[in-house]
Amino acid sequence: MKFAVIVFPGSNCDADMYHAIKDGLGEEVEYVFHTETSLDGYDAVLLPGGFSHGDYLRSGAIARFAPIMPAVVEAANAGKPVLGVCNGFQILLESGLLPGAMKRNIDLKFICRNVELRVENNETVFTSSYKQGETVLIPVAHGEGNYECDDETYEKMLANKQIVFRYNEHVNGSKAQIAGIVNEQGNVLGMMPHPERAVDSLLGNQQGLALFTSILSNWRESYVTTS
Repeated sequence: MKFAVIVFPGSNCDADMYHAIKDGLGEEVEYVFHTETSLDGYDAVLLPGGFSHGDYLRSGAIARFAPIMPAVVEAANAGKPVLGVCNGFQILLESGLLPGAMKRNIDLKFICRNVELRVENNETVFTSSYKQGETVLIPVAHGEGNYECDDETYEKMLANKQIVFRYNEHVNGSKAQIAGIVNEQGNVLGMMPHPERAVDSLLGNQQGLALFTSILSNWRESYVTTS
């Protein structure tokens, strides 16, 4: 399986994401810069955390217009797994690939620590290696992670099982403790916590690795089915 890690000006978790795939998962991965216009040949797309374009206007608001973004949308529409973490999540929201918006953390402070997440839906391409209701410890590092959507959107996501992760505690003010959501098709995931920072026993935590093994396992099953 071949992964693309999209690199924007100001990305600072691209190397972490690269390491998670190459060393944690043992699969092929390449950096793809925001100025490129094609993602042909890649089986999955990863939008890393950071501060794209300095978070000017809004987090992800400028990156949403990068030359690579039409190809990201095309990959998503083709059913390929697209993962956006932290700033990557914000970019997915700005691009319209996921519903809702991000606000400043409720206490207006940058948060950087481990948090407990509850797996709300383990029937996605990103969570099939987790158990339903499982609690995992994943680090967060953000200043604008306060997820918001209107009540109608929330009820729709609830009915469609689009809420994949919730915080087990009050972290940033997110509506209904939402930490990660997928699109209606289930192939685009945005989440504020950083699973790529929890894939190595050297750092004392490998609980994020199951997210990436889920992607790989589902891709292999799909490949066998279609080949």
